[in-house]
Amino acid sequence: MTAEQNKPAPNPAMHDGALEPKEESVPSGGLPFSGWTPFIAGALSGLVLRLVFSGKPGSALSAMAAGFVWFAPFAVGAITVYVAERHKRRSFSYYLFAPALATFVFVLGSLAILIEGVICAIVILPLFTAAGMLGGVVMGLVCRMTGWPRQAVYSIAALPLLVAMAFPQNQAQRIGSVERSVLIQATSAEVWQQINNARDIEPAEVQHAWAYRIGVPLPVSGITTDTAEGPIRKSTWGKGVHFDEVIRQWEPQRHVRWTYRFAEDSFPAGALDDHVKVGGAYFDLRDTAYTLTPEEGGTRLHIRVSYRISTDFDAYANWVAQRLLGNFSEVILDMYKARSEHTGNAALS
Repeated sequence: MTAEQNKPAPNPAMHDGALEPKEESVPSGGLPFSGWTPFIAGALSGLVLRLVFSGKPGSALSAMAAGFVWFAPFAVGAITVYVAERHKRRSFSYYLFAPALATFVFVLGSLAILIEGVICAIVILPLFTAAGMLGGVVMGLVCRMTGWPRQAVYSIAALPLLVAMAFPQNQAQRIGSVERSVLIQATSAEVWQQINNARDIEPAEVQHAWAYRIGVPLPVSGITTDTAEGPIRKSTWGKGVHFDEVIRQWEPQRHVRWTYRFAEDSFPAGALDDHVKVGGAYFDLRDTAYTLTPEEGGTRLHIRVSYRISTDFDAYANWVAQRLLGNFSEVILDMYKARSEHTGNAALS
């Protein structure tokens, strides 16, 4: 043999200090089962972390703590790409697509084993997907530019727990509000009557609101009654939900504002996810106010809804709250508009 023939073959796993995975042979006729391994590994890692982060509200291992919300999906994306890169080099588009799919499977798995509710899963999925994609890109760059992807993925997998231990859950409150208005071709008296005597609300009147489409129970009625402590609006929703709206300001045909009072049985088990329950640790409705202003052509009905959020991701939670409550306010105003105008037209005919 010549000296050239005696030289050892180059190691395909290393090139300039960076990880160079060998090409995976893919048999013709379809995707091999091993092609799903990265997605399964990423999703399973997320499920394990979700089981770990099953602590009580406010605890370091709560599912709403920063360690889980920000870094669990990041770890899912990183692990997905790491497992994929061990088989062959992937494209940058893969670093985005694969973690997004693995995160989706992780959220579905949480629903399947009944440790997460549908409402919470839908609300958090966009944030989880973005964090997972970021984790995938970071791990992809580590695999391309360094020779220590294994050490990196171990560190990233430990990040949720490290962050949870170092930064206890934030209990600060963020107060926000949404306001909407609509012009109703009816008198103030007719509109006032509808607000305080909203009976037999049909699903078709409100079910197109985004909040109801993702699983929030539909309202059934809202009726103001006189009590020893003053007027109280009794509100009932589907799934057995009921609560009091205690009226704090009362100017007939002009203005009404109420706060919310919940009993132990206001939200039966399964009616709302614990993480988004009204009056819970993370979200609450503070008050709702309606103002009626006579205008040419009818009555301007204005609604203002004030809320409280207490999470480690308040910026995102506030963004969601603004859109859900804003859309909810528009749908409720449209319901009062349709009912008031129908009543007014019926009186004229």
